[in-house]
This record gives sequence, C-alpha cells and structure tokens, in this order.
Amino acid sequence: MQFLQTTLIRIFYAIVLLVAVLVLNFSLMHLAPGDVADTISQSMGGADQELLDRIRSDYGLDQPFLVQLGRYIAGVLQFDLGFSFFYNQPVTKLIMERLPATLLLVVTAQLLALFLGVFLGVISARKPNGLTSHFVTFMALFGYAAPVFWTGILLLIGFSLHLHWFPVAGMRDVTISGGFWVHFVDVLRHLILPMITLASIFLALYSRLARATMMEVLGSDYVRTAKSKGLSQRQVVYKHALKNSLSPVITLAGLQFSAVISGAVLVETVFSWPGLGTLAFQSIIARDTPTILGILFFSALVVIVGNLLTDIALRLVDPRLRGRS
Repeated sequence: MQFLQTTLIRIFYAIVLLVAVLVLNFSLMHLAPGDVADTISQSMGGADQELLDRIRSDYGLDQPFLVQLGRYIAGVLQFDLGFSFFYNQPVTKLIMERLPATLLLVVTAQLLALFLGVFLGVISARKPNGLTSHFVTFMALFGYAAPVFWTGILLLIGFSLHLHWFPVAGMRDVTISGGFWVHFVDVLRHLILPMITLASIFLALYSRLARATMMEVLGSDYVRTAKSKGLSQRQVVYKHALKNSLSPVITLAGLQFSAVISGAVLVETVFSWPGLGTLAFQSIIARDTPTILGILFFSALVVIVGNLLTDIALRLVDPRLRGRS
C-alpha cells in the first residue's frame, strides 16, 4: 500500500514537472527574436505589413503572451501541438510519424548498453587485474572519449562503404518486397550501426560502474559467508552479488536517458534515421517554431517517464527503497 502511495506521489510530481517544462519552453521560444510571421515571409521572399499582420492573426501571435500560453497548454491537453508551416501539416501527426523510429533507436541502444555494460562489468570485476578487465577498461575509456558522431562516421566508412555489410542511411529499403520477416530483417540491418553508435558512450559508463559496484559487493560480509558455505563462484556472483549491485547502474541508466535522447539527434543526422532527431534538425534550420516546441515537449515527456519508470524499477529491485518517499 505504501509502495502504491509513493508511486502516485511520484506520478504527480512528474506531471507538475512536465507542465513546468512546457511553460519554460514556450516562454523561451516567445523571447527568441523573430516569429512565425517573419519566417514565413522570408520563405516567400518578403511580405508587406498587411500580410504580416494577417499571418500573426492566423497563428494567434497578436494576442498577449498569457493568452498564447493558455491556448498552447489547452491544445497540448487535447494532443494538439499546433500546425507546422514548413511541413504544412499538424505537428502531432509529424511527431507520431517519427516517434516510433526514435523510440526504436533509443530503447534498443539503451538496452544494449545496459545489458552488455553490466555483463562486461561483472566479468572484469571477477578478475580485476586480469587481461579481460584491462581490455574492458580500455574500451570503456575509448567509447567515453570518442564523440558519438565521429564513432558513427567511422562505422559508416568501415562497415557500409568498404565492407558493404550494412546500409549507408535510412531505416528501410523501399525496393524490398516481402512479408513481415523480410521487412524485420531489413529494419534490423539499418538499425545495427546507429544502435551501436548511440550505445557506445553509455556502454562505457555502465561497464565501469558495474565493475566498481560489483567489486564492492564481492568484498562484503554476506558474500564471504556465501563462499564459506561452499557455493560456487558463479552462484555467489550471479545469484547473490549481482542483484545488490544493480541499483546504482539502474539509477545511472535513468539519469542518462535524457543524454540518450540528445545523443540520438546527432546519430539520426549522421545515419539519416527518420526520427525526431532528424525532424528537430530540419525544423531548427527552417525555424519551424511549432514543430520545435512539439519535439521539446515529447522529449521532456519521454525523459520524465523514463526517470519515473527507473524510480519504480529501483523500488522493485531493492525492497529497502519501497517505503521511502
């Protein structure tokens, strides 16, 4: 019962934070120089004052700031994020078309980095002075230091342009026809390089943290007691020590979710992945304010929900946290 109450409180805080982010984003865009009317007039090659006034009236820019903010929040509550003048269609439709591609990339990259990072961290912690541990440390430092766009370009040159193992860009090959599994394999081939690129920097963080926490847990009293009872090394590590070393890694994964979203913008641009990152880049170039606001809102929503799920997962993994608010 207390766990449910704490979860509901966390959800309430998440909603308040989302509204605050919504207001802040709209205020910052409102304070930025220029407006939709100026951008549209520039794309048209110029416009007189009468046309500018009519455009501002159509988009509600002639209203006071609080009225504009209230209308925007009311629209968001109705899943209406405005109309994109650059793409000439509703922003909600644009985002919903691009959102699955971004979620596919972000979730798979996060899962790959998390599971592989924990696995490598556990292996290196079992023999901290062994060759495997030094190799994991080297790869972690290399992955953390390398810019994500640079890693993506190297993978493209090596595995796409020279070896021809994976496609160069995009998410699908439009020339392929067939059933579900044919398209599944096609999307998977397009996904592998962007997923590895995005996961590389976070893999370094998770492996190093998993190694440090596992070494600390392996030196605790209850682990020594388990060893004295005759349990094998595998049982001690994977049955007793691993569960108690996961909490810091899960916490870091939740905190890094916003960095995964921001990193996806660069990765999607490098690989021409048709997700929100590419949409954001094109909208910024075009100064498409409604689309930029919509993408910022959805990014904040994904990050807040990700942190909320992380908090719930931590309480499920560690019973000691279930009664804490």
